[in-house]
Amino acid sequence: MSIHPIDPRSVDVAAFAKQGGDESGSCALVLLDRLCDEAHADAKPTAAEQMQWRATGESRPKRGAEAEVWLHLEGQARLALVCQRCLQPVEAALQARRSFQFVAGEEQAAAIDADSEDDVLALSRTLDLIGLVEDELLLALPLVPRHEACPQPLKVRDDGDLFEERVHPFAALGDLKRKLPSS
Repeated sequence: MSIHPIDPRSVDVAAFAKQGGDESGSCALVLLDRLCDEAHADAKPTAAEQMQWRATGESRPKRGAEAEVWLHLEGQARLALVCQRCLQPVEAALQARRSFQFVAGEEQAAAIDADSEDDVLALSRTLDLIGLVEDELLLALPLVPRHEACPQPLKVRDDGDLFEERVHPFAALGDLKRKLPSS
């Protein structure tokens, strides 16, 4: 735990790392618009559902230079996504764990990031920690969410292929034509 509690929406990363900060908390999922946009329309998060986060700051001494500023981040949440087989809600456990090195400016971040396997960001006056955790959880979304076994059986044609029942676009015109009196 940090000596001074932080506001997760406005963190001074350099000071947090220098003091070796360690903070955790939660945030209502309904406050994370971009993550909620990914939820199934019939299973949007409620005010009770939470995203858990933890942040640890680290100042790594560097010989002959200023210490490196690091932020280690973790986040977890559960979200009902759209099953790509049956289109029903499927519960997904999202987890993200990432470390970021912070440097003086955008140019330096781009130069170091190109040659490094670590994530490098430009140090700013304040950082929205909750927004960064949301970014990482968005990146943790499964590419193709689906149930192990869908709760409702899928419709199958006689030849064994899956299909969706579709109304032919001109079916309504055919019905109207049949209803018209013949001349």
